[in-house]
Amino acid sequence: MTPQAARAVLVAGILFALAGGGFGFYGWLMLGRGRPAVAAATAPGSAADALQAAFVTVAEKVRPSVVNIGTVQVARNRRAPAVPGPGAEDPFFKDFFDQFFGRGGPGRREEFRQPGLGSGVIIDKRGYVLTNFHVIRGADSVTVKLPSNQEFQGRIVGTDAKTDLAIVRFQPTGDVRVATLGDSDRLRVGEWAIAIGNPFGLDQTVTVGVVSATGRSEVGIATYENFIQTDASINPGNSGGPLVNLRGEVIGINTAIVATGQGIGFAIPANMARRVSSQLIDRGKVTRGWIGVSLQPLTTELSQALGLDNTRGAIVARVYPGSPAETAGLQPNDVIVKFGATVVDDYHHLQRLSSDAEPGTSVPLEIVRKRDHKTLKLKIAESPDSAPAVPATPPVTPPAPQPRAR
Repeated sequence: MTPQAARAVLVAGILFALAGGGFGFYGWLMLGRGRPAVAAATAPGSAADALQAAFVTVAEKVRPSVVNIGTVQVARNRRAPAVPGPGAEDPFFKDFFDQFFGRGGPGRREEFRQPGLGSGVIIDKRGYVLTNFHVIRGADSVTVKLPSNQEFQGRIVGTDAKTDLAIVRFQPTGDVRVATLGDSDRLRVGEWAIAIGNPFGLDQTVTVGVVSATGRSEVGIATYENFIQTDASINPGNSGGPLVNLRGEVIGINTAIVATGQGIGFAIPANMARRVSSQLIDRGKVTRGWIGVSLQPLTTELSQALGLDNTRGAIVARVYPGSPAETAGLQPNDVIVKFGATVVDDYHHLQRLSSDAEPGTSVPLEIVRKRDHKTLKLKIAESPDSAPAVPATPPVTPPAPQPRAR
């Protein structure tokens, strides 16, 4: 073999060795990349298992704190005297009527016991249960039934019709599971939501959905509305039960549904429930702040007319005499755009901000008056039980009906 041929064979061998090494490295690299691909292929299954395990964990954690609230309302009316007639004294007819109407003389007072059913959640180991006001409204007796089927006589500690919340207390004979109230202000639309309660008397029912919306108002349920909307199934009997997130925290108290629609339920935010329940437990009532104005929404037309860039804020429609607003110098048509350090979204938002403020504290109000921005200092007062009296006006006599032309 000539030296040239030997060199050619050597170079070819080196090239083949390099090529083989390259293919080997490529195969090793692809094999290494293939492993995550296999893991990724199995990831959906493991994610589904993890999600399912999360739901089960939440149910096991929260269900022991959810109770059945049973109520009885006693209605009394006077039974009309029996009408005398042929056979009225006949023993056969007398026994027949007594079976249907009970024994007793004419005109005796009768009682009708009307039962009610709802849900509640234990928020304190001393036996305090958070529920809806409408669940126990008008009740003459309240029964608290635990998941263990133990029943206790409940006592209404306090109610707040303006938020539709109430506190009932029972005396536990042992340790009870207490639910944790979460931070509803951090809720995001699309998060999982789990409703637990006793719909139609079916104890410890768990339904799952998502948070459909937050900050819902003008629903017509309560005075102060800031509802969480969810499509988790809520039915009669769910009222007062908790709406829970995947961490097992109570984010709301289920309170209402849209009867004509499906998948539209509302819950009172946990932060509102926390403030109300703490006052009901400590004081038996809710003390709210009051600034003494009536408000109206800021529409696009009004915003343009008042020289504002957007519709954020609330228009003062009226200032009540002797109120903190009058003392601070507020006037009708002022637009309140900031309450303390918080920008006012709308008049519902301002109502909540003022009611949550502690009476006796001073708050700066940023307003727009005739296109000028001003800051006023206002001292919060305690909300009266009813609105200030409005000067009476003479009654208007309606005109007599006129004959219609035919």
